[in-house]
Amino acid sequence: MTASRTRYTIFRTRWGHFGFARNEEGVCRSLLPAPEAETARKALLTSLGPSELHAVFERDLARDLQERITAYFEGENVDFSTDPAVDLTGRGPFERAVLNACRQIPAGQALTYTVLAEKIGRPHAARAVGNALAGNPIPLIVPCHRVIRADGGLGGFSAPGGTATKQRLLLHEQSPVNPK
Repeated sequence: MTASRTRYTIFRTRWGHFGFARNEEGVCRSLLPAPEAETARKALLTSLGPSELHAVFERDLARDLQERITAYFEGENVDFSTDPAVDLTGRGPFERAVLNACRQIPAGQALTYTVLAEKIGRPHAARAVGNALAGNPIPLIVPCHRVIRADGGLGGFSAPGGTATKQRLLLHEQSPVNPK
């Protein structure tokens, strides 16, 4: 990843200010909505690590993706399973496998950590799957909130708001599309 080519944006959604960063490979970081734009900006830049020093704000960065994310928080069924491209550089093969498999879980559905482990050919790695998801750098686009415990419990969620945010996202995806 070339730090000088990392661009980011922060924009308002119905749930708050969402942010993402991208480079030549694709989206490399995202941040679930925060109440204030400055809070979102600081959190997103911090998540970029050393790249934050060279990250450039671009209001209209990937405008189509901004519109799709905004539509998601308006209640529309938006599929991020193949678009946008994502950059998982710096993640090991296991983590990449987990995050890519997680990305294929459709909205309105949830899988257990065990089932996701089975999907990547590692049936006894449910705990490691949970650890990989805890480090998800691209929440929403990689919908780690759709992975739950085998007993039906929510499991962990490292995003701001913790499991309350995870539950809110899952309930949101179960709701019908909001009328315009």
